[in-house]
Amino acid sequence: MDRLDGAARLMIVSDLDHTMVDHHDPENLSLLRFNALWEAYYRHNSLLVFSTGRSCTLYKQLRKEKPMLTPDITIMSVGTEITYGEAMVPDDGWEQYLNQKWDRNIVTEETAKFPQLTFQAETEQRPHKVSFYVEKDKAQEVMKALSERLQERGLDVKIIYSGGVDLDILPQGAGKGQALAYLLKKFKSIGKLPVNTLVCGDSGNDAELFSIPDVYGVMVKNAQEELLQWHTENAKDNPKIIHATERCAAGIIEAVGHFSLGPNKSPRDVLDFSKCKIEEFHPAHEVVKFYLFYERWRRAEVEKFDHYIQNLKGVCYSSGIMVHPSGVELSLHDSIDAMERYYGDKQGKLFRIWVDRVRTAQIGSDAWLVKFDKWELTDGGSNCSLATVLLSSKCAVADSFSWVHVHQTWLNGSGANDQTSWIF
Repeated sequence: MDRLDGAARLMIVSDLDHTMVDHHDPENLSLLRFNALWEAYYRHNSLLVFSTGRSCTLYKQLRKEKPMLTPDITIMSVGTEITYGEAMVPDDGWEQYLNQKWDRNIVTEETAKFPQLTFQAETEQRPHKVSFYVEKDKAQEVMKALSERLQERGLDVKIIYSGGVDLDILPQGAGKGQALAYLLKKFKSIGKLPVNTLVCGDSGNDAELFSIPDVYGVMVKNAQEELLQWHTENAKDNPKIIHATERCAAGIIEAVGHFSLGPNKSPRDVLDFSKCKIEEFHPAHEVVKFYLFYERWRRAEVEKFDHYIQNLKGVCYSSGIMVHPSGVELSLHDSIDAMERYYGDKQGKLFRIWVDRVRTAQIGSDAWLVKFDKWELTDGGSNCSLATVLLSSKCAVADSFSWVHVHQTWLNGSGANDQTSWIF
């Protein structure tokens, strides 16, 4: 919570499965579009929150499978766990709050009397969440009877049904909505209440997010019937909640534009940066732009024009150095020459690049230090290097920074087997 000096310009709170992550998009294009938008324009002054029904185990598994960014805050297990930063430091105050009128042993004892319920995997059973599968036509009857039984035993619980099959039992004070309300209260207490908050979801366990006062909300195009029904019954006249015309992350980008919350054109949607007016001239945008061009060059999605190579050399100091993750040093101009030889080598193959955790610091009147994780996804899997770049705002090319020095090291366990094709 201390990453930003002041209040976040925008806080996006998004569900993962079928909201931020589209499991029907094998290329992950909508997610990659969002990644580029966030890192270019928002990471430096905004907050990204993932709010998922997944346990910590399944959340980490999803991160290995999909090109996801690192959030500032992670809300897991249907709002029963809150953690901060990459290290996922737990919020002890939230855990203590949830202990009120909650006894997990009584919950498991009473649910054992319902043969309609089938336990979900052990990884999904958490200290403040007990999860089952139940057939859709039996769900309402089970929820009513189970709620009465648990109330008779002195517990104050919440039963959430979502996805047409998942039934979660939580403390009454838990849930995605309450977790968000807790965070907003915490931010307000330290004078850092976000200027705008956008919540994003697709299923029943996301409904609470849309109930928080003064937030904007987007139900993605592929939202499930249970969420759409909740909206019809509870919020159809709320102009701050929309049903997007785009799926998943593309619907989130649509909402950013609809509510005028900030830039909403992803750099991935820009075909020629030289002809595009930059919404915000910032070092983060420079990094995102550079690696997008690098991806397109390798995939032969841009023409092999010499002026592209000359332009790259124009934004790099002639004496600039590139330290490869292997430790080999090359001049930046030699690295660009090497890149020229790799034109189209990934054409028709899986090859995507994204940057994560872009952090910038102005260290002089015209000097910027930029740190980020640079990822490459190929048929052989994903690889990541930790990059540090020195940029100068003095550049002969309009709307660009000059690249002075690049230093990369492999993230532990994420080095490439073929290091010769890792150019930048």
